[in-house]
Amino acid sequence: MKIFISTCVFLAICSLSAAFDPLDPTGNITIKWDIMSWTADGYVATVTMNNFQMYRHIQTPGWTVGWTWAKKEVIWSMVGAQTTEQGDCSKFKANMPHCCKKTPTVVDLLPGVPYNQQFSNCCKGGVVAAWGQDPSASVSAFQVSVGLAGTTNKTVKLPKNFTLLGPGPGYTCGPAKIVPPTTFLTPDRRRRTQALSKFSQSRIKDQGCVYLTAQTPPPGGTSQARLVWVFDFDFDSRSKTNEWVMYDAVTWNVTCTYSQFLARKHPSCCVSFSSFYNETITPCPTCACGCENKNKCVKSDSKLLSVVGVNTPKKDNSPLLQCTRHMCPVRVHWHVKQNYKDYWRAKVAVTNFNYRMNYTQWTLVVQHPNLNNVTQVFSFDYKPLVPYESINDTGMFYGMKFFNDLLMEAGPKGNVQSEVLLQKDQNTFTFKQGWAFPRKVYFNGDECVLPPPESYPFLPNPAHKTMFGPLTLLVSFFVFLLV
Repeated sequence: MKIFISTCVFLAICSLSAAFDPLDPTGNITIKWDIMSWTADGYVATVTMNNFQMYRHIQTPGWTVGWTWAKKEVIWSMVGAQTTEQGDCSKFKANMPHCCKKTPTVVDLLPGVPYNQQFSNCCKGGVVAAWGQDPSASVSAFQVSVGLAGTTNKTVKLPKNFTLLGPGPGYTCGPAKIVPPTTFLTPDRRRRTQALSKFSQSRIKDQGCVYLTAQTPPPGGTSQARLVWVFDFDFDSRSKTNEWVMYDAVTWNVTCTYSQFLARKHPSCCVSFSSFYNETITPCPTCACGCENKNKCVKSDSKLLSVVGVNTPKKDNSPLLQCTRHMCPVRVHWHVKQNYKDYWRAKVAVTNFNYRMNYTQWTLVVQHPNLNNVTQVFSFDYKPLVPYESINDTGMFYGMKFFNDLLMEAGPKGNVQSEVLLQKDQNTFTFKQGWAFPRKVYFNGDECVLPPPESYPFLPNPAHKTMFGPLTLLVSFFVFLLV
């Protein structure tokens, strides 16, 4: 029995820790569902997806969101998104719903759709930037009209079993939770509106303003918090009633977190090292990303690469990798290039070995103690990441917009590179024991495989050369004479 309990506790801890990223401890994707108005048999809601992850974005082919209806709801219409299947709507004779499935699956619309199908922050093919890279592009939204759902907060039931693909697996979504209503800015940014909330009937007249006491209902329908909104309009003292007609409504959040262990069986990138002070090049570990595709890889000079359509992505996203020892789709190379009196320089190169994948809006996160003194980054954009405020040893590199923010498929153009100049801290700087190489490297939010520390390019020992170099030559000379 004790063993069983210990096993359960261990698995629970593992499941929780698997979704925790020490370099982005608060990162998540939040899906907010705001009921904006009521209809005859349901409501119209705005669904907003915010990517609060600092360096993990959603790339093409984009996000996919799903859930399970609590009752027998249907989707009458959508703006800014669509479901992948309509389902069985045979019981409807006149107006046909957009989707009748119990578990609808929703995707973003592609760019260029007609204006009457667009919604704010929609129609980007499901591509959502990371919060740390571009906050303005880290949001996606659509509008949905739900029927057979109830018309008050007491009759509306929250959907359950939310799922998120971004674009592949890896995200786990929690249950929907009631939150205060969202406020929205009008396009001219001069007026704020908000999702409906449950207002009480009490009101107080004070200097031409009307104060309405609002109640934000939790899942049970009972009041948990009391908020006050101030409406700056004239109070009509001639009104014969003291009741305002406001409808009940609900706003809820769903939080989704990412786990690399759930996303894929093997890592997706590896790291290699080199330096100016040693001729040794430390490659990626052998089979760093698994060798399952070794029988399906192609050599860089293969005639197969000239076949039309070979670069077209497959529906199952299966890669077409270039044959390498490491068999990783992406390799990050860190080269210690030069040493100056007060500075040192490193070169960073990212190479794509997948012939079926372009990486849009890619990100590269590096952890190194000297990133607290970055002087200049030459052809990448750079942003320090300080999740713990007191420690500044992590930074995010990403491509300059319209210059190198697209990492092309494997081939002559399938790489991006930059150099970074760092100022020395004389108290900590050294080239000994691999200090100049990163501690952690992430590409597109996934941690890369580093070489074992004992294989790092080592710093030659001048004393060793001075003492034993001439002696070795002298002994060799005498041996030569004797022979």
